[in-house]
Amino acid sequence: MSQYQWRVALMNGYEEAGSLVLDVSDAGTVHLLHCSSLPFDETSLPYERSARLFRLVEVQLTGEDRESHHDVKHIGSQPAGRLRYVRHRDETRTQGRLLEIDQLDAVTGLLVTSHLQFFSALPVVRSWTTVVNQGPAAQTLEYVSSFALDGLAKEGTLPWDEKMQLGVPHNAWYGEVQWCFSSFPALGFFRLDTGTSSSTKRLSYGSLGTWSTAQWLPMGYLENLEAGAGIAWQIEHNGSWHWEVSDDTGDIYLRLSGPTDQESQWSKTLAPGEQFTSVPVALSVGRSQSNALTPFESTMRALTGYRRRIRRPHSDTALLPVIFNDYMNCLNADPTTEKELPLIQAAARAGCEIYCVDAGWYADGDWWDSVGEWLPSSKRFPNGIEEVFSAIQAHGMIPGLWLELEVMGVHCPLASRVPDNWFFCRKGKRVIDHGRYQLDYRHPGVRAYADEILDRLISQYGLGYIKMDYNINAGVGTELSAESAGDGLLQHNRAYLDWLEKVIDRYPELIIENCSSGGMRMDYALLSRHSVQSVSDQTDYRKMSVIAVNAPTAVTPEQGAIWAYPLATDDMHAVSYNMVNALLGRVHLSGQLAQLDTAHFRLVQEAITVYKTFRAGLPEAVPYWPLGLPNFSSEWLCLGLRMDDSLYLALWRQDSIESERVIPLQALQDRALQVESLYPAQEEGAWHLNVQHQQLHVSLPQRYSARLFRVQTFSSQE
Repeated sequence: MSQYQWRVALMNGYEEAGSLVLDVSDAGTVHLLHCSSLPFDETSLPYERSARLFRLVEVQLTGEDRESHHDVKHIGSQPAGRLRYVRHRDETRTQGRLLEIDQLDAVTGLLVTSHLQFFSALPVVRSWTTVVNQGPAAQTLEYVSSFALDGLAKEGTLPWDEKMQLGVPHNAWYGEVQWCFSSFPALGFFRLDTGTSSSTKRLSYGSLGTWSTAQWLPMGYLENLEAGAGIAWQIEHNGSWHWEVSDDTGDIYLRLSGPTDQESQWSKTLAPGEQFTSVPVALSVGRSQSNALTPFESTMRALTGYRRRIRRPHSDTALLPVIFNDYMNCLNADPTTEKELPLIQAAARAGCEIYCVDAGWYADGDWWDSVGEWLPSSKRFPNGIEEVFSAIQAHGMIPGLWLELEVMGVHCPLASRVPDNWFFCRKGKRVIDHGRYQLDYRHPGVRAYADEILDRLISQYGLGYIKMDYNINAGVGTELSAESAGDGLLQHNRAYLDWLEKVIDRYPELIIENCSSGGMRMDYALLSRHSVQSVSDQTDYRKMSVIAVNAPTAVTPEQGAIWAYPLATDDMHAVSYNMVNALLGRVHLSGQLAQLDTAHFRLVQEAITVYKTFRAGLPEAVPYWPLGLPNFSSEWLCLGLRMDDSLYLALWRQDSIESERVIPLQALQDRALQVESLYPAQEEGAWHLNVQHQQLHVSLPQRYSARLFRVQTFSSQE
């Protein structure tokens, strides 16, 4: 019997797309029994009710035992096994239903609250955990889950090692958003017996330090291939995080968290009355649908909608102005007035609406390890940098500037004049990475310093755009004013977000780009505040297309800035390929724009003109991958965005010996179709629509060429 049971419908519009089921036993143990797009069948639960399996939360305290043969897996934690139901709150908030469940450990007095925020019309749940020490003695946390789910393989008849597939989004400088989908055996994870024991093997992923996405995106995906159902997740944190998948008592579990003692040198002692809140995470569920979306695409569709719901509103994500930035394959951090003025004129002629002066504007020569004062170079700008910004405004564009306000170069004069507690320190010494010190945003002096710089630059130069970059990883954290380096980092991460919120409050129209050597901090702690994300620093337009196709899995299309950088030596195919890369996201133009001949320049103008005809629909667009997610060896690439009655399809031919490709359009199978080529206008190649089989047949005779199509749909009765 149960004291309580909650069955929360996860909605997709007006239809139920899944459910989450919670149960409180007569003994007071709280279980999360189900979170899936599939119906809940209690007879499928592969366990006897206990405090250990299907528990809602994992909490490990220093000095407490583990109640399982676990090796390094985050299961069987204590006092999580002693937690018992106390009360709950069930409310309707602006976003949807919020369910909060309190559990108490009678031995330590620890009160643990699980927060589950549901979203109307979205099959998504957001989850986080609060721990309050209500006992008489201090207690040290070593692990707190933000979400814990068991029984992910309970549907179907096949054993879990034959039917489960894990999707992991690898992320690297120049190689962002590269998903790999693997069976468990392919990852070295095997079902070693047919009983209910557990292995010591786990599949573990995470980030360590101030680059949150330098190895992997804080995401993952698990699919039951037999049942045709998937679950995707994201961890919303700008520092260290961790997730793991493994087996326990004959089934598969998932654990999501922020920093941990074991993986990231994080621990937190709570004195009586003190509390700790974990980082938020979100999960979406999906399954094969009648509109032919795959389970993965269904979960990405839900996450895309969710990301828009949690994002701070800003006019930039509605207007989507075209950005020119002078860095990539252009000035490469060596700006001068002489170089900027012709680029400004060319960017305006091309149709750009923002012009950003990138790195190098603050130093006469080499500058990497001397940044920190942020004063313009009189050598680079003999009449003052105001001349450049005035030219930008005179050409009708918003002026922007590159900054990196979380670091100070080791040779910056200011660095020797401020105290050590401005910076991350370990073992009594300042942390140095790649010639920079890491500023600690917990310090009021650091925040005042950053505010002064921003206020000065905005007021003096009329800036409307800031490219906020970050190019080091300061490691596990700081030991100053923190009992663990990992907790010092977590406090800094949260202090930086608080500072950023206050900047946006002060300048609500200011557009702040999130950049970290491209996509090294592409997380939704930052992206729920920033309106635009630099997805990659990749300099090869052919590789950039692969990143562009995968980018909507990590960031909404209207936030994902993709470089297009045509060069004077490019042929027409390379120019149009460059432009197609950016057209289904935020156009981030650079390259040798002022040196292009007339024909090549008109091809850039044409792309931007086409972009402006449909960009208003991007903030509601849903991504779709007709050829699946590509990798760097894929020969053809295709990304689709669905907007109302239209499907925009970008298609790239890479180094393929085949000049023809068939694009399935089953996602629109109940609609009649018509197709047109939007860009480039020059007719090269051929295409035709097979309405009966819902296929678009395309011929691109040139290797490394690309084209943008619009497929319009209408009811067959119209």
